[in-house]
Amino acid sequence: MNERSPVAAMLIHTLLDDAATDVPDAPAVTDSLGTVTYRVLARWSLAVAHWLRRAGVAPGERLVVQLPSHRELVAVFHGASRAGVIFVPLNSAMREFHLASVLANAEPTLVISEGEHAARLRTVTDVPVRELSEIWPEVMELAEQDLAPLPDPAPGDIAALIYTSGSTAEPKAVIAPHAQVVFACHALQQVLGYRPDDVVLCRFPLSWDYGLYKVLMTCVGRCHVVLVGEESDLTLISRMVQAGATIVPVVPSLASMIVSLAARRRDLPPVRLFTNTGAALPASTATALRRLFPGARVVRQFGQTECKRVSVMPPEQDLERPASVGLPLPGTQVLILDADGAPVPAGQVGEIVVTGPHVMPGYWRAPEITARTFRPDGAGGLRLHTGDYGSLDSDGYLYFEGRRDDMFKRKGIRMSVLEIEAAATDIRGVRAAAVLPPNRDRDLAIVVEGDDLEPYLVLKHLARRLELAKVPATCTVVADLPLTQHGKNSREALAALVAQVQR
Repeated sequence: MNERSPVAAMLIHTLLDDAATDVPDAPAVTDSLGTVTYRVLARWSLAVAHWLRRAGVAPGERLVVQLPSHRELVAVFHGASRAGVIFVPLNSAMREFHLASVLANAEPTLVISEGEHAARLRTVTDVPVRELSEIWPEVMELAEQDLAPLPDPAPGDIAALIYTSGSTAEPKAVIAPHAQVVFACHALQQVLGYRPDDVVLCRFPLSWDYGLYKVLMTCVGRCHVVLVGEESDLTLISRMVQAGATIVPVVPSLASMIVSLAARRRDLPPVRLFTNTGAALPASTATALRRLFPGARVVRQFGQTECKRVSVMPPEQDLERPASVGLPLPGTQVLILDADGAPVPAGQVGEIVVTGPHVMPGYWRAPEITARTFRPDGAGGLRLHTGDYGSLDSDGYLYFEGRRDDMFKRKGIRMSVLEIEAAATDIRGVRAAAVLPPNRDRDLAIVVEGDDLEPYLVLKHLARRLELAKVPATCTVVADLPLTQHGKNSREALAALVAQVQR
């Protein structure tokens, strides 16, 4: 690594600069159109920073981008960091209803998009919307010049606003300062151990922190990220083979797809790590990944955008404590607190509360929810009250029980959607499952994904695995579970589906 000040080492773009110094000609980012090296990506990002200044975007102002996950977007991210501009990535699938709320909340100085997305954005904002295809030649012209570095932002300055997915119109953006993001990247690297010969195949949009951090962690690991978010599902295994993928981040729906596609082929890539987040990976899916990709570790993780990652099961322990989501990140702490804020004994369930240098400072322009979620820890820092419930064992391993809304009582018995979903995915033919807790309009319901399944047989098998009070009243079978933009189960769409079936 270069010699640099401790302050500069806590800035996002220095992750790229250090890689560009150490491995300048190594591939950094590949998309469907080609590959860019670390040297070239660093030069592009400096050109973007100068372009932003010329476009009148000042430090601390917001830059909204709604673009495919391509090389240029990665350069814009690092360029915004160099310019001290706050990067606000939006999912390409976000609709006008949510776009209007987000733009009103972020109040950007400039928006960069392309094609129909740019046209849609112009209908919901008066802020200038520039098309990437128009500005990129200007950026490339600047990249040919001898550009001076711009003054660095401070480590505590905001680097990005990451809007979390949800079913309501109310926007909620996690504030992500440079220092917290950089700490999280190094802590994750300490556990996961990305290597210079690794190829990380990323299917997730850079609007989601799971995708965004991949272009940072590959800088730290001096390795290569391949962005395939815009490509067909049918070509996924072929792209993994072509890229020589060794690390594949997944959520349960993507893992299930990989299992289905890989089972039809003999030529598979040398994957050594599958890392899972978003929801618990069914044991049957994890077993299938290990069978199809011999030697691969399936790494369980648990996290929230509000601190990036809470815990990771060390890869070498992937077969141990199968119900656990791992150990807290290095340099951080997980507490399990009761309703009065007091620690509970090992093995007892309470709210998961997180402290450490990775805890973000709050939500953008949302002081009330910030005050509820991010509370002083008494030592000058913040405690993140996750709203998730779990327990720690005597060795410090974390067990996730569910969100506050996922835990409920039925027929006098407290239960979690997770245990019911886990029991369902243990049934032959069930690829995935989503449970809807009872409310005033419906009883406990389950939706399962599979082919040639009879709902009554699913409920019959659940009755053999669970206490009767935990067996849903109804079961709906679908070919594909409805998902959010980030690949998680869409509770809103599931509730609508169940209501329609029950009419």
